[in-house]
Amino acid sequence: MSIGAEVATHLPFLRRYARALTGSQQTGDAFVHQTLEAALADDELSESLKGGRVPLYKAFNAIWSSAYMEVDGGNAESASDHEGAAQDHLRRITPVNRQALLLTTVEDFSNAEAGQIMGVGADDVRELVREAIEEIDRENSTSVLIIEDEPLISMQLEDLVRSLGHEICGTAATRTQAQEVVAKERPGLVLADIQLADGSSGLDAVDDILAIDSMPVIFITAYPERLLTGDRPEPTYLVTKPFQEETVRAAISQALFFNSSRPID
Repeated sequence: MSIGAEVATHLPFLRRYARALTGSQQTGDAFVHQTLEAALADDELSESLKGGRVPLYKAFNAIWSSAYMEVDGGNAESASDHEGAAQDHLRRITPVNRQALLLTTVEDFSNAEAGQIMGVGADDVRELVREAIEEIDRENSTSVLIIEDEPLISMQLEDLVRSLGHEICGTAATRTQAQEVVAKERPGLVLADIQLADGSSGLDAVDDILAIDSMPVIFITAYPERLLTGDRPEPTYLVTKPFQEETVRAAISQALFFNSSRPID
């Protein structure tokens, strides 16, 4: 496989990681673009990308880490309200802790692989993840709407959400049911499948909700590549089925931390 083909395979997921890390699709994509430019300008770096996801994420990490202080200290007035809020949140938590959490949960790297990416040991990664979870769990609890047409998965998500200290304001298996829940109570977070029981779309259900009020949304789907095309504003928080509970936990913490009110553009 050529270097270009190898990178293309992993690029949608690197973009997902970059968005979650920075809180902005625009900013995340800018860092990914800088990473690819650096690879084109450096033959040794370019050759290393044949090694798969770890060297690609490592290259991204080097770019992001070197520029983080510049991003963190940027003029909030020049950013969108949403991006400015995300940057404000980033100032309150140690960046490396959040990197470790994202890499080992959302991106499903082992502690050793995350350590290679970040330039630290596996035990260090484990400790960073523990610290990140403690920091994020200090956020206030909220009410959650679950839009999911598979009863067993819906029940699993309910148990998971409650174990994190949140409440369930309702569950829905169709777009209409979601509308009915929101008409009675505004959720603070939405977990949404994309393909629903009656053929309706979780994307449409979420659009209905966000037209009424702003709140963070996490999409859960067996086909993430359908939403990671770069052709339209993409969900910041996207969990792939079948999912690990740790991944959903991390996504919930991330979404509430950034208080993401809509797909980032």
